[in-house]
Amino acid sequence: MKKNHIDYRLYLVTEEDLPISKLLHLIEESVAGGVTLVQLREKKSGGRDFYEKAIQIKKLLDSLSVPLIINDRVDVALAVGADGVHVGQEDLPLAAVKSIIPDSMLVGVSARTLEHAIAAEKGGADYIGVGSVFPTSTKSDAKLLPNGMLDKIVSSVSIPVVAIGGINEKNSGCLKNSGVAGIVVVSALTRAKNPKVTAENLLKGLKGFDTH
Repeated sequence: MKKNHIDYRLYLVTEEDLPISKLLHLIEESVAGGVTLVQLREKKSGGRDFYEKAIQIKKLLDSLSVPLIINDRVDVALAVGADGVHVGQEDLPLAAVKSIIPDSMLVGVSARTLEHAIAAEKGGADYIGVGSVFPTSTKSDAKLLPNGMLDKIVSSVSIPVVAIGGINEKNSGCLKNSGVAGIVVVSALTRAKNPKVTAENLLKGLKGFDTH
């Protein structure tokens, strides 16, 4: 899938406590409901477990024509032929990531400040993840963005910005005129009783989405 054809509207980030069978079912149902991009995030798994899980998810997503992004682990992303890799400010530097991945692979960077966002764009990032936009229980170290920071970042960079942090069916509509290219959801889908319907409702909240 070409970089400029990536649809960021509804971006699912996984939680690693789900057994692989449940995770695959969750992903399939979420995509059926409208998820356009999936990031596999494994903070505790060893390299082999991460790789084996990624292989199965990549196979499923290929059949559904949805890109797979790997969180942090550039080696795993390369090993499974993922469509991209996402790194935070404490991970491998963007320049180092760009030096070892093919040009065809997406690179996303997390940013909480305007300086981080501008540096990510200058460094060759393809998109930026910005948050936390709402309070979230998914990441214990997540801090709320200062008021107006999301708007500042969106208006200061030309690459896609996705909003992350505490986004659910009730508040997703608050972001539809923010200029972001999409929303990133974790627990709203991973803990949903019906991921397909939840994904559909999240997209309904974004109806008339004004993307940057």
